[in-house]
Amino acid sequence: RVFDQTTALELNAEQKNAVEQIITAGQQQKDQVFLLEGITGSGKTEVYLQAIADVLSENKTAIMLVPEIALTPQMVERFKGRFGESVAVLHSGLSQGEKYDEWRKIEREEAQVVVGARSAIFAPLKNIGLIHIDEEHESSYKQDETPRYHARDLAIWRSKYHHCPIVLGSATPSLESRARAQKGVYQLLQLNHRAKAAAQLPAIEIVDMREEFQNHRTSTFSANLQEKIQNRLDKKEQTVLLLNRRGYSSFVMCRDCGFVLPCPNCDISLTLHMDTRSMRCHYCGHEEPIPNRCPNCGGNKIRYYGTGTQKVEEELRELYPQARILRMDVDTTRRKGAHEQILQKFGAKEADILLGTQMIAKGLDFPEVTLVGVLNADTSLNLPDFRSSEHTFQLLTQVSGRAGRAEKAGEVVIQTFNLQHYAIELAKKQNYEQFYQQEMHVRHRGGYPPYYFTVKITASHPEEQVAAKKIFQIANQLKEVLSPQSLLLGPTPSMILRVKNRYYYQLIIKYKHEPNLPHVLDEILNGSQKEQRQGLFVAIDNEPLNFI
Repeated sequence: RVFDQTTALELNAEQKNAVEQIITAGQQQKDQVFLLEGITGSGKTEVYLQAIADVLSENKTAIMLVPEIALTPQMVERFKGRFGESVAVLHSGLSQGEKYDEWRKIEREEAQVVVGARSAIFAPLKNIGLIHIDEEHESSYKQDETPRYHARDLAIWRSKYHHCPIVLGSATPSLESRARAQKGVYQLLQLNHRAKAAAQLPAIEIVDMREEFQNHRTSTFSANLQEKIQNRLDKKEQTVLLLNRRGYSSFVMCRDCGFVLPCPNCDISLTLHMDTRSMRCHYCGHEEPIPNRCPNCGGNKIRYYGTGTQKVEEELRELYPQARILRMDVDTTRRKGAHEQILQKFGAKEADILLGTQMIAKGLDFPEVTLVGVLNADTSLNLPDFRSSEHTFQLLTQVSGRAGRAEKAGEVVIQTFNLQHYAIELAKKQNYEQFYQQEMHVRHRGGYPPYYFTVKITASHPEEQVAAKKIFQIANQLKEVLSPQSLLLGPTPSMILRVKNRYYYQLIIKYKHEPNLPHVLDEILNGSQKEQRQGLFVAIDNEPLNFI
């Protein structure tokens, strides 16, 4: 594919200041960590590009990390447009052959810039002059399987090793990074204005779905949102709709006896997928046909419950038969290059509505999008996870930022049942600083990160008693060395006790200062190596992203 060559854009005062500070740190070979906090559409990517251009002129190399493969095509287009063939791309969506070609290109020093998802942090670049992490708050930078690592921590390590600056960019930084900037560990750079002078932040409206239901309107789309979508279709403008989940509908239940079809290998219900006409487990991949009769009581009152992207797409097609709709979720992007195809179609105005899950919320830049609808803001809010408010605020702010990025004004409609929740109220105001203060207060009262460090230890085995016995044994071992200031949560069964026919038990350590802890964790891990032969696995997750 041929990329149109671009030239550096004119920067506003804030962008100029950011680029200058990054370049100065690079010239002084300082391993300074910058936190670039810029509102959505404030031109963070242009800051990255111009800072990297300076690094390349010094004959050094650079790494640019993005959180999702979905964001890679747009970022690659911008980077190849600016730097041509000196850009290599690394992510898990490439075939083995493509990975090898890109890797060899870097190894032979034919590429000076690497763009990719979290694994690109391992790129074999020499003489690194700058590392950028876009949307640094994203949970996809953390790998949950062995080897467990956080790309942000590795990037900071590499920046120290190469004596070069690193830039963490986000409109909604993680609380940990923002707290470090407040303490002066990171240097804060702020962009408070949109890069295009004509582009304003969109007007955000909150719709109370309780009222909709009281008025017997049970559609996924409130009357207000339906009207606005029709208005955009009439004006030939584009709409982005975010649904906070994937699949057709959450589960299948019998109305006679209440039986929900479970996965035979996990303690979780199966999800209905209409494209393959099957029930599928999102944990182990088990698949079976959709039942016509209840396997438990033999009744035929099997009904589908919940809302999924496929179901919403059908409802959209009924409401707007003339609209051209694109769906972007895990199922439609399984094929290679599918992300790119969908985004190109939408960019070329071959569709009016883009409906998708979280992957459409971040970083996408389409000037014709003037309406964003969030169909259910609450699903991530009600999870039993201390970061659920932070994730919800970030998701709503990010997806709101897709509207009105050029001359045309943007509108956002957020549908919720929790109008009074501070994460939703402050997302409406797009006030990150106020959210940061309030959430830090909540974390302080509850004793959660960033006020505490955390470690999660999980033991799993095909027999429940063996996993439980092991985790209690580890807990006793830890109690002997931990100071009274540290807290042990658990041991408890994991939220989903059985996955792939293995039982999971966990415990969490919250601590502020434990010099002996790394040594004890090493002992626990080394001691568990022999037991692996009997199928007993122990996993240690430093700074887990969730406790559930």
